[in-house]
Amino acid sequence: MSELTEEPRARRADAVRSRIAVLEAAARLLGERPDAGMEVIAQAAGVTRQTVYAHFSSRDDLLTAVVDHATVEVVAALDAAGLDEGSAADALLRIIGISWQILDRYPVLLRPEVADVPGDAERHHPVVLRLTRIIERGQRSGEFDRTLSAGWLAAAVIALGHAAGGELAAERLSAAEAQEALRISLLRLAGAE
Repeated sequence: MSELTEEPRARRADAVRSRIAVLEAAARLLGERPDAGMEVIAQAAGVTRQTVYAHFSSRDDLLTAVVDHATVEVVAALDAAGLDEGSAADALLRIIGISWQILDRYPVLLRPEVADVPGDAERHHPVVLRLTRIIERGQRSGEFDRTLSAGWLAAAVIALGHAAGGELAAERLSAAEAQEALRISLLRLAGAE
């Protein structure tokens, strides 16, 4: 391999590392300090402000990228969670556990302005598909109530997850209390308790 091909690859690898560092810093900082500017995010990521702007044209662009990055992580974690194994209730609870792990890594997802990020419905689509599959499996096995459609229940699960996140963000519930309230609510909603 020539030096000419190694240098561009090294630059691309550096650019990828810088982008990930910026995304992770933004996810953490914007969750703690919603008004954090690009300069502060750059410092936290260990890059220059110019580097941040080379990857993200605006703060809104950066916020959208953070949400997209978190979505990719959620889908990968769900795919690795063995959702087709065990009981449907256990699979539903594994989804909740994964969601809370992601919220812990990406506290910015609890910010109200994230709901305004374009493409929110598309981001939820892979999660809704997996939820629907679990609910349908639980309904077929008799583990979950068949009165309501699986699509409705999947939408309600997402809405309850957002409600629990809102209570946590507003500091009306601790993380443990919100997770337990969500667990109980979802099992009752599905007719599993």
